[in-house]
Amino acid sequence: MSSLPANTDTIKTKEFWMGFLLAGVGAVLFSAKAIVVKLTYRYGVDALTIIGFRMMLSLPFFAVVGCYQARRAHLGKIQRLTAKESGQIVFLGFIGYYLSSYLDFLGLQYITAGLERLILFLSPTFVLLLTALYLKRPIPGKQWFALAMAYLGVILVFLQDLSLSGDNVVLGSLFVLGSAVSYAVYIISSGELIKRVGATRLVAYAMSVSAVISMVHFLGVHSWQGLQQPLPVYQLSLLHAVVNTVAPTFMIMWSVARIGAPMTSQLGLLGPVSVLFLAGWILGEPITTLQLVGTAFVLAGAVVLGRRR
Repeated sequence: MSSLPANTDTIKTKEFWMGFLLAGVGAVLFSAKAIVVKLTYRYGVDALTIIGFRMMLSLPFFAVVGCYQARRAHLGKIQRLTAKESGQIVFLGFIGYYLSSYLDFLGLQYITAGLERLILFLSPTFVLLLTALYLKRPIPGKQWFALAMAYLGVILVFLQDLSLSGDNVVLGSLFVLGSAVSYAVYIISSGELIKRVGATRLVAYAMSVSAVISMVHFLGVHSWQGLQQPLPVYQLSLLHAVVNTVAPTFMIMWSVARIGAPMTSQLGLLGPVSVLFLAGWILGEPITTLQLVGTAFVLAGAVVLGRRR
């Protein structure tokens, strides 16, 4: 009898670290989309084309999983969705990976990548504030401390890349800020809905909705002629769809189910820092001592989060 609590604690510990790992890897893969987007922009496409191709090539994966989940519900193996839950999923599909991504890509047309990433780092703060204000959940001091360490590292990493020069900086910044807010609302809302619907089904349904909205927008603006793109655009978009969209979205949602939305969002800070090294490797951007010191702060913040279960 005494072994039961120990076994339970062991299971909880494994679940926690699995969620921690999923959040970190998912953040890295998801943030690496910036590299793919930069490479795709070289072929003269716009933001709508990039998100349209991304979701068009992602849809088959999400649709297959969604159909499987729908069949399980039809057979009574899992609970069917209520009308309210269906409406919430449609809302999440719109505000999450459609609106958030589109605003982000629009902003990148007007501001530097350094400024864009710095603004996106406000998203974990929005998640914490929404958690505290609307869900009435207290935020532990250690979690705020971990967030502060990560933000300090972020500022050091991108300080020298930050530039306010150029036209339409305010407009671009507002687009990216809107992206950060949209994603924060998506994470918080999904964190509550996931308890009733399940992580896999929620991702499959919400992302399918997002893909349909993205494709309708794309075809409405560019029509079928917009599909006539060079082969590298299709190759990069397939990479964007599978590695930077399908895989990380499931990972992040599985992480939310295990360790909660606030911690998953804060661990998302690891992703943009990883872009520093990917950009140096793939795009040839320089890596400085200041950036390495900042990276160490971000990793330290992640460790503090990991020690708070």
